[in-house]
Amino acid sequence: MNSTDQNAPLLEVRNLSKHFGAVRALNDFSMAVRPGEVVALAGDNGAGKTTLIKAISGVFQPTGGEILLGGQPVAFATPQEAREKGIETIYQDLALADNLSIGANIFLGREPMRKAFGFLPVLDRKAMAEAARETMKRLDFHVSRMNAPVSNFSGGQRQAVAIGRAVYWDAQILIMDEPTAALGVPEQRKVISLIHQLKAQGRGVIFISHNLQDIFAVSDRIVVLRRGVQAGERKISETNHDEVVKLMVGG
Repeated sequence: MNSTDQNAPLLEVRNLSKHFGAVRALNDFSMAVRPGEVVALAGDNGAGKTTLIKAISGVFQPTGGEILLGGQPVAFATPQEAREKGIETIYQDLALADNLSIGANIFLGREPMRKAFGFLPVLDRKAMAEAARETMKRLDFHVSRMNAPVSNFSGGQRQAVAIGRAVYWDAQILIMDEPTAALGVPEQRKVISLIHQLKAQGRGVIFISHNLQDIFAVSDRIVVLRRGVQAGERKISETNHDEVVKLMVGG
């Protein structure tokens, strides 16, 4: 990333389009995310939010337009390539391995190995546990049983594990898809405070939610999509729920 200009976008999407046959799921869409900024994406089902994040994260190849990372054009053939460049997507279902510990989930598919007896490659569980402790501490997240399977944890704790994994691998852009949807109010607050910490660390967050309360609690700007096009963009400090709803439904 070019650190010369602190306000230069981490991520920029220019005139992005994605067509599936005759269906224009996304059309000529542009937005930017700067360091330490949370940009909310809002819109009804079918507005194009999922298509957009899948295009940014390497699931879909765009039909037109470009994606820039730190000012450089990028094209990802796979989500793995996007991840290696620092774009991490946290979907609603979290993609955690329920039977494994926090550390094992952080390293899923990228496990550190050590040599036993000087030659036998085995999992370095100590390194994994240490990384898990360190990462969770950075998120001000405390559980007593670091080696318990994550299936024992609450929704908010599991969300923290998914965020922790992204932070450990130094994601600069986190795309969060409905992170508070299935959570109770105390858990939602925990996730909101985790997002504030990501901001403080200078990361960029794209926050997708149907919950306007959460959007107003955590975002700097809101971009509204309607039928695949940008219906409007507002600073959160300069708009209100009514205006956002009007942009979403048109009128």
